[in-house]
Amino acid sequence: MTTSEPLSPVSRTALSVARVRAYESTRPDPLFVDPYAAAFVTAAGLPLAPSGPPSELGRILMAHGILRTRFYDDRLLAVGADQVVLLAAGLDARAHRLDWPAGTRVFELDLGPVLEFKARVLDGLGAVPRAEVTALPADLVDPGWTERLVEAGFDPVRPSTWLAEGLLVYLTAEDAAALLTAVAALAAPGSRVLLEQGRDLSRTPADPALAEMTALWRGGLGPGTGRWLDEHGWKAEVTTLVHLGETYGRPLPDPTIGTAFIEAVRS
Repeated sequence: MTTSEPLSPVSRTALSVARVRAYESTRPDPLFVDPYAAAFVTAAGLPLAPSGPPSELGRILMAHGILRTRFYDDRLLAVGADQVVLLAAGLDARAHRLDWPAGTRVFELDLGPVLEFKARVLDGLGAVPRAEVTALPADLVDPGWTERLVEAGFDPVRPSTWLAEGLLVYLTAEDAAALLTAVAALAAPGSRVLLEQGRDLSRTPADPALAEMTALWRGGLGPGTGRWLDEHGWKAEVTTLVHLGETYGRPLPDPTIGTAFIEAVRS
């Protein structure tokens, strides 16, 4: 690993997401192309291909990662806010691969070693961002990140878009509520937040191959995430994974999958 500090177990899950994005980018009919994903995986010394065929849970998570990437790509560009905050940005390369409107500023928040590793790989590739990027080392469980974000140039008076991709499931309900409360304090009316609808962890299939990752899940706000947002100054709209699969021409083999995504507007 080419970082001065090792990545934490939660941070290493970003490499799994990068592997999924690298796989999708090689398909003849990709829903998106991430030209940097494979470089992150390779730089970490990991194989691009999994060691064997994916399990049922593995297939679900792969479909989830692919569809949510395309959905969030589409929504971030459609919203049009010139302030975008990527919470726990991980190895998200959207600042470098999406066609952002002129003047867009992207704030990437994550732990220092993650941002350092990401910057080193992108710099090595000569990658040029398509937006103004501010990388801000931050522990999102520490409330001090909000003050540092404003100091870095974020303007809480103007509308903004926030993305919490694959984040809340790793937080307890208390920490997830605290994080979204902090976001609300900085989100001007009309701002939006994109995130996953929480899941009932008791229904997660057992999978030894993915045990290291699923053992880190804390559930966040669970299936009541949308309701919590509605009760705390947001108007939430839920889009199911099944609907996205149909919309993007990737119908899911199991239509009972209950995962969903939320786009909430600050009222």
